Amino acid sequence: MAGWIALLRGANVNGITIRSADLAALFRGLGYGDVRTVLASGNVVFTADGDAASIKGAIEQGLGDRFGYDAWIVLVPHGALAAVVDAFPFPSDADRHDYVVFGSDDTVLDDLVADLALDETVERVARGDGVVYWSCPKGSSTDTVFARRAAAARFKRTTTTRNTNTLHRLL
Repeated sequence: MAGWIALLRGANVNGITIRSADLAALFRGLGYGDVRTVLASGNVVFTADGDAASIKGAIEQGLGDRFGYDAWIVLVPHGALAAVVDAFPFPSDADRHDYVVFGSDDTVLDDLVADLALDETVERVARGDGVVYWSCPKGSSTDTVFARRAAAARFKRTTTTRNTNTLHRLL
């Protein structure tokens, strides 16, 4: 069995409430092993046999059936997450939040960073391998140029963002 991480989009926001115990039970019911949820924001570490497309499809279908919403996830091979975290290109600082934006495909991520006019004294954004890295001052993660772009309706269905502290807990 291979190790995976499912990053749920839209869990425990906008009226979609999914308790960690129920989420873990769903994954176990799908036949996955070593299931562990991390925080209450839709992060599941697990093992499974099969290819990424079939696992992703089964999870999204299961989430929709069980919790009644149009579920969408990013599925990351567990072994690949360490490389994503290690490649974070900006220095960490106690006054900043560091994030990684995961997307459904590279075109979406390219569109997310295209033609950004950033004040790099405020926030930093860099395209990575299958992700976008973002660092902003604490308390500003909803009102910077990049935050407003990432919150646009055209990206909400295709991206999900995690703080690097959360990603470390998933490793």
